[in-house]
Amino acid sequence: MIISKANLIALAVLIWGVLTAQSQAQTPYPNKPITFIVPYAAGGGSDARSRQISQRMSALLKQPIIVDNKAGAGGNIGTEFIAKAAPDGYIIGMGNFAPLSVNKTLFGNLRYDPEKDLMPIVLIEKGPLMLVTNPNSPYKNIKDVIAAAKANPGKLTFSSGGIGGSHHLSAELFKQSAGIDMIHVPYKSGSAGLTDLMAGTVDLMFDQMYSAMPSVKANKLKAIAITSKTRSPLFPDVPTFVEAGLPKVVVLNWQGLVAPKGTPKAIIDRLNAAANEALKDPQLRSLMLSQGNEIGGGTPAEFADLIKTESVKWSAVIKAAHIKPE
Repeated sequence: MIISKANLIALAVLIWGVLTAQSQAQTPYPNKPITFIVPYAAGGGSDARSRQISQRMSALLKQPIIVDNKAGAGGNIGTEFIAKAAPDGYIIGMGNFAPLSVNKTLFGNLRYDPEKDLMPIVLIEKGPLMLVTNPNSPYKNIKDVIAAAKANPGKLTFSSGGIGGSHHLSAELFKQSAGIDMIHVPYKSGSAGLTDLMAGTVDLMFDQMYSAMPSVKANKLKAIAITSKTRSPLFPDVPTFVEAGLPKVVVLNWQGLVAPKGTPKAIIDRLNAAANEALKDPQLRSLMLSQGNEIGGGTPAEFADLIKTESVKWSAVIKAAHIKPE
């Protein structure tokens, strides 16, 4: 049988394609750079931690990890990008408190479903918030705040970095647990809310501990309470809400790694192992602990359970408070 030149070329291309596919299938993951999506702007806490963890994971995986910030819509834009990416392990990202456990209830029309479209890889960290006020404020403890709020319903104000964030929802949980009414004053950022708090424009704010810490230490803010279950060793004199008889007011802002749904288990396990190893880095651990955070780690299933539990908790708070997006 005589084979034409054109057929020979086509056969050669077919054989090359099969061999290439087999070669790629046999090459261990990863064999090219990984893109790491951060659903918030550069310079913030999530961005900083993403760069720190990705740098250490890159060394372990022996491939570059490129951080790409896709901010907007309360973290929804970047998280949706991860959810809709090819499930091949080459696009992963940081999954945060609001996009994974709050925004589905808050917005109601997300173009991704955190449970159906994403795969948890590992929890990176949890961090408490502090209820802070102006140093000249008359409020010295939680009982003072509750008494003032009950004596003057709807008069006390609290700032936040925007509707539906951990600043805002912590205060709503406090309000519901204590049976009080306070007025929410949302700002475009947490730092703007803190600035007006220091100026005395608003009365209170729940702020991430790592963010509030420098101002508390400099006596520019007064810490009233912390949202962890137990006191922080960094601020042993600041009581918890649990101690004040409000056991439900436990809030830990968290973040962890996620991938698109359908990513092979072997790849998820590889990324999980690399992240857990990265979290053992002494310098990174020291930094996280110095900010008052709890170091994460563990299995994908454990992170999935946290997301599910938090989703149920915050869905109830949002519905009870009738919170709507801006």
